[in-house]
Amino acid sequence: MPVYTYYCEANGKTVEVSHTIQAKLKTWGELCYVGQISLGDTDPTEHIERVMKKAPAIAIQTSNSELKNAGFTKLVKREEGVYENVTAIDGEKRYMKSGDKDSVPHFNKKIGD
Repeated sequence: MPVYTYYCEANGKTVEVSHTIQAKLKTWGELCYVGQISLGDTDPTEHIERVMKKAPAIAIQTSNSELKNAGFTKLVKREEGVYENVTAIDGEKRYMKSGDKDSVPHFNKKIGD
């Protein structure tokens, strides 16, 4: 559900609330009811303005090969102190082990200016 930001000029407060897109809040009283906040000393009939709408976060799955092609390193914990480098490139070890400096991925080959 999207998060909307409202501003009340009468009290100078900015409030974020989550509600359906169909809801059209116009007064401080409606905003306080939806946001479950106290009216305080402000008249519930005071006008409010919607300032900004935040869209819900969207996660897009990316395959290991896409990460590898983009220059990222993905380590997956396999056991205590052991991580599998599922995006290993030529010359990198598949498993990174705690205390073994030779098993650390080659970040210097992936990071450029």
